[in-house]
Amino acid sequence: MFKERIEKLGLAAIEGTRSIGRISIFFFQGICRNFVPFVQISKIMEQVWFIGAKSMFVIVLTAIFTGMVLGLQGYYTLVDYGSEATLGSAVAMTLIRELGPVLSAIMIAARAGSAMAAEIGVMRISEQIDALKTMDIHPVRFTFSPRLAGSIISFPLLTALFDVTGIFGGFLSGVMMLGVNRYIYMDRVIQSIDLADVAGGFVKALVFGVIVSTMCCYKGFFAHISGAQAGQGAKSVSLATTNAVVNSCILILISDYIITFFLV
Repeated sequence: MFKERIEKLGLAAIEGTRSIGRISIFFFQGICRNFVPFVQISKIMEQVWFIGAKSMFVIVLTAIFTGMVLGLQGYYTLVDYGSEATLGSAVAMTLIRELGPVLSAIMIAARAGSAMAAEIGVMRISEQIDALKTMDIHPVRFTFSPRLAGSIISFPLLTALFDVTGIFGGFLSGVMMLGVNRYIYMDRVIQSIDLADVAGGFVKALVFGVIVSTMCCYKGFFAHISGAQAGQGAKSVSLATTNAVVNSCILILISDYIITFFLV
């Protein structure tokens, strides 16, 4: 019994090490293939449209209600101390430092990341990726590199949109509904925003963009491996898509803490 447990632990460690090696090689190949001659500008722009422009609605909708909740909760917390005038600062700093980058990344992972994993997973099980190799087309450059570049461009822009919309949501609930002075609210927002905080939010957005695109494309690209136990076909694609989104969200939260630790 003890020997079997040790064997299972060893197999898990070996498989974990293999996965780290595969995803590292996959990521560096995707980075390097973006700098070879004949850069895929059209494909990168297509991914910016898919990841960025088509995610704007869900980002705006999430941001405005997040800002409204922050304004509502913040007001009733601050009013007990006679500090409701600082509501603008509280909403702006919470969004710019933390909620903006994190919630944007999670929503994009749910909307665009799942689609990336499913699309590449279908290409894998239908042997389209093998066909690319036969035609001497590098599959990582074709499937992953444009999505990585598109994510690096889109994530900071969507984070900025989330921050601005969230501050406006806080304005709606704090000023329009609860009666905070609009000029004091906006003055506090402007005074509290520091360039270092904005830069820190963009750094997080860039890291989250790399994490989401890499994890989702990796899970789709190796869907046949993740489906080895459960069987091939649609089940392996669904398993890869689920794992991609869940792992992306977990890594977003872990990396958020690490980045915050070094930025504070």
